[in-house]
Amino acid sequence: MISKKKLLLFKKQAEIMKSIAQANRLAVVAFLKDGEQCVCDIARHVGAERSNISRHLSVMVSAGVLDYRKDGLQVIYRLKTPCVLECLDCITNCLKEQIKEDKKLLSVL
Repeated sequence: MISKKKLLLFKKQAEIMKSIAQANRLAVVAFLKDGEQCVCDIARHVGAERSNISRHLSVMVSAGVLDYRKDGLQVIYRLKTPCVLECLDCITNCLKEQIKEDKKLLSVL
């Protein structure tokens, strides 16, 4: 049986995973890999409205994935935990493995 502490850890991990589990949020995380960016540049890069991106950013800040600072009227975001990029690399490797298996299945047909 899983201990209460371990279950709490899993719940916290799930909250972080949920905070990035959306295509626009993943695009933001990938965009911020090279350094901090203002909301206007993030929205332009993702191709979404600033208000929509701001909501996504807020979720990721609350989860501890992103951090921000104000520079005059601009809000500048950065990855608070750049290791989240390693998680994305792992997911990409899972996708590559799925593609290999799909190719094997297709060759049988």
